[in-house]
Formats: sequence, C-alpha cells, structure tokens
Amino acid sequence: MNSTEPNWDLYRSFLAVLREGSLSGAARTLGLTQPTVGRHIDALEQSLGLSLFTRSQSGFIATDAGCALQGHAEALASASTALLRAASGIGRGENAEIQGTVRITASEVVSVEVLPAMLVQLRAKHPGITIELDVSNRIENLLRRDADIAVRMQRPEQDVLVARRVGNIDLGFHARRDYLERHGTPRTWEELGSHALIGIDRQTAFTRKLQPLMAGLSGGTYALRSDSDLLHLASIRAGLGIGICQVRLAQRDARLVRVAPDLLTISLDTWLAMHENLRGNPACAAVYAALGDALAGYINGC
Repeated sequence: MNSTEPNWDLYRSFLAVLREGSLSGAARTLGLTQPTVGRHIDALEQSLGLSLFTRSQSGFIATDAGCALQGHAEALASASTALLRAASGIGRGENAEIQGTVRITASEVVSVEVLPAMLVQLRAKHPGITIELDVSNRIENLLRRDADIAVRMQRPEQDVLVARRVGNIDLGFHARRDYLERHGTPRTWEELGSHALIGIDRQTAFTRKLQPLMAGLSGGTYALRSDSDLLHLASIRAGLGIGICQVRLAQRDARLVRVAPDLLTISLDTWLAMHENLRGNPACAAVYAALGDALAGYINGC
C-alpha cells in the first residue's frame, strides 16, 4: 500500500461510482467531469493497492474489496456532512442570531403530517436555522451522525444520546363518516371482520407486536395492503375502509370517526434523541428544545 493517505475527494468519488454504477453517473452526481472521477478511482486503487471495481461495457461493478470498503466510506461521508452541519451551527458571538443546519430524521407520517407546522414556528423564532429532514421509517444511526436529532417511537438505549420522552402517540381504528353510514359501525371483532380493511403488506417487528392485540380479528376482507403509513392515512381519508392511524391526526379531520376504541388502542412511546456532543451546538440545542415542546403539545392536544 502507498504510504500516502488518500484524501476525502477520492473516497467521495468511490462512493458515487458504487451508487451510480458508472463514471458518467458519478460525475453528474458530483458535478465533476468523467475523466476526473476516473482519475480519482485510479488514484485510490493505487494508494490502497486494491482493485475496487471490475470495468465492463455495462458499467463499474464493485469487487469484493470494493464492497468491503463501502461501509467505511459511507461512515466517512456521514462524518464529513456531520462536521459541516456542526460547523454551521457554532455561535458567532453571544448576541448573534442562531444559524446552522440541523438534520432531523422521523417517520413518514410524523414528517409529513406533524412536523411541518412545528417547523413554521421554529422558522419564525430562528430564521437562520436550515432543517434537513430525512423522511424514513428506518431508525437512523445517531452515533454515526447520519442525523443530528431523531423522533423515535421507542426509547433510545445508547448512553451517549440525550433523550427526552415526549409522551405516547395513540393509534386506533378509524374510518370516514360516510363509509360508516353506508356500511355500519362495527363494535366487535366479528363485525370488524366483515368490513373493508386497510392493513399491512409485509410482516415487520412492529406488526408482530400487534398480532396479540389483533387476535380477535379473524378473516376480514382487505381493500388495501401496504407498508406505507401515509397511504393508510390517505386511504382512510378517501373512504376506502377502516384502518389504523394516529388519533390526534384523525381528530383534525371532522370527516373521520374513531371506530371501536374499546377494541384497540396502540400507544407509541415517543422520544426525541440527540448525540450528547451536540449539546453545545446552538442550532441543534434550539431545534431539540423547540421540537420537544411542540411534540409534547401535539400529543397532549394543545
């Protein structure tokens, strides 16, 4: 291996080629020329003493060595972007306006239906803060700094995270009022099973936890199966059938009615989490405090 340590630009090009499968695609993504990306790959391979890609007419295919290095390169990318976000949020003086970029990760429903109104309030108070919102149902790795702040439906377990419990977000069966007027309102599991249902497509850890709670439901005709919580909510609003959604969201829409609350209430233990190293970052601290208060208000119906 060459004793000269490769610079970050080489790894950045390596990641882009991995993701795009070609020099031309990587060049477009990075805003570089194709020959420049090619030189970066050649330089990285020479420096590491490894062949990272197999070249073919159909594109660049990662070798075993290239695949083995992908996770490390992605960690470098996460660290690089986290460093830039942290630098952007460092105060410029005691009386200076708080500025910086803060990356939040939250589920689809929370990101689309809950957070935007909260971000309006945040923007009014801190116009110098830019929010990056990673809309994902995956649990992002705060230790690797894929995000700065996470809204999570489970208690964070890592000791190096600052965590605030904001309360329970309740879920329950809901349907549109005119659907119930046409088909009747179920009050038992047996009656519910005769309705058009909106449910999950594939089994997940969360749906396996639901199975004991849904044990009374046998059979049933599914009008829609999907893994998208947003699609579930949209389908309930459209009147397609009976599905599960957040109680607070349904209360905002006069057309929606909660169905059989005695049969099912699912409480999601909701937390806000941040890496403890970000306590001193003014932008992250401001967003963390504002979101914590706003989420607690949402849960409590304020």
